Amino acid sequence: MASFVDRVVLHVSGGTGGHGCVSVHREKFKPLGGPDGGNGGDGGDVILRVDHQNTTLLDYHHAPHRHATNGGSGMGDWRGGRSGETLVLPVPDGTVVKTKDGEVLADLVGEGTEFVAAAGGQGGLGNAALSSQKRKAPGFALLGIPGEERDIVLELKSIADVALVGFPSAGKSSLIAAMSAARPKIADYPFTTLVPNLGVVQAGSTRFTIADVPGLIEGASEGKGLGHHFLRHVERCAAIVHVLDCAALETDRDPLGDLAVIEAELEKYSVDMSFAGPDGDVVPLNERPRLVALNKVDVPDGRDMAGFVRPELEARGYRVFEVSASSHEGLRQLGFAMAEIVENERRAVASAPPTVVPPVLRPRGVNAASFRIRNEEKDALPLYRVLGDKPERWVKQTDFTNDEAVGYLADRLAKLGVEEQLFKSGAKPGDTVVIGEGDGVIFDWEPTMMGGAELLAGPRGSDLRLAEYIRPTREQKREEYQERKDARAAARAELEADRKAGIWTESVDERRAAAPAQQEVDAESGG
Repeated sequence: MASFVDRVVLHVSGGTGGHGCVSVHREKFKPLGGPDGGNGGDGGDVILRVDHQNTTLLDYHHAPHRHATNGGSGMGDWRGGRSGETLVLPVPDGTVVKTKDGEVLADLVGEGTEFVAAAGGQGGLGNAALSSQKRKAPGFALLGIPGEERDIVLELKSIADVALVGFPSAGKSSLIAAMSAARPKIADYPFTTLVPNLGVVQAGSTRFTIADVPGLIEGASEGKGLGHHFLRHVERCAAIVHVLDCAALETDRDPLGDLAVIEAELEKYSVDMSFAGPDGDVVPLNERPRLVALNKVDVPDGRDMAGFVRPELEARGYRVFEVSASSHEGLRQLGFAMAEIVENERRAVASAPPTVVPPVLRPRGVNAASFRIRNEEKDALPLYRVLGDKPERWVKQTDFTNDEAVGYLADRLAKLGVEEQLFKSGAKPGDTVVIGEGDGVIFDWEPTMMGGAELLAGPRGSDLRLAEYIRPTREQKREEYQERKDARAAARAELEADRKAGIWTESVDERRAAAPAQQEVDAESGG
């Protein structure tokens, strides 16, 4: 099972905002209490924070999906929903956050450094917050917005001053164990080192960190061997030390050939632009200060090989040190040479004026539109797509099962100028309009929503402008008029027939029902 992971793809999503509440205040002797629905709580954020206790990305390798808690829904009596808890993800020092396309989002260096990987969604407003002088008792509330969701790539790049590079079994792990308190795994077979090892070295008054990078071979920059996955750990180093094996058992290898191969691989490797210096330039790996350590001189053949290749290396401009990790020979001189390079680099960084990028403030223009309309075509029919932060956010907040909420959305869009811009773009009644990218919210545009919903009478949660109304044709109007004329003529004919029959104020059935009662009255009176 893997114990060290330096690159993971993390799926993060912020919490969804809570929905607003629709409620009316009810209290004895207060029949018109008004709306009292509370607002929904905001969703929690997902934050990456540097923690020195973490040295690997192994946790996110096993659990790559992380989601913050959602916000609570609003409640009656003006009670707001709880906000979602922020999810803090600890990452090692030196973690670089990128998109899947390779764009650098953040370089997290230093204890406590934070980066918001996914923001939580905004909570919806309750009907109490939506009430106004004209809309006194809204029968709807706004929905919570889903949190930000995206995939990010985390790459760990070790924080070290000096990197030890070389072929497998060149003795890099032995050197770092001899020069520092680090205790990496050491064995007599290639690719023993599977993870970068860090060690702290004290040379005089200078303290610095050295990194043991897993062995490189020819083609490492193209993905061969293990070094391809760990070359990124060299990018932060100020100096590179070539560890050359002078006692190699292979007959086809020699220190000069190994150095040429490693230099070629360092030259092919492209350094990330996020590691630019104070002047904004990135120093390639093969142009950084380099030292050469001829290792294993404690072996007779190794000392002879070191004496043979040293003049050639010094002629090329390298500073060469004959060292032995077993007997500690030459390690003191090598440590002071490393410290000298590190000190020079630190002084250069300290003396260089800090590059301060002034913030660019671009205020929104007075007449600048907060949305745009893109003309498209679908199934040979015109389609108008409305794009903008406000329209897309408003659509997410709308409950489309509530007619009053839909009318409120139409009023907001009309006030923003969407309807007017659709007219200018050539839209006609019945054309398809989409708000947002992709499928978005699709509807057939009918420019009839001119009056405000607060001016229309109706029960809460309804909007008379959305009621289905079919305008009659002229032929239908003629038929309805003729039917009314025929009905009036029939009524007049019936009245005329009653007049001729002597029936004026009551019908025949009523006269017949009243006749027995009149006879009983006459008998009692003796008439």
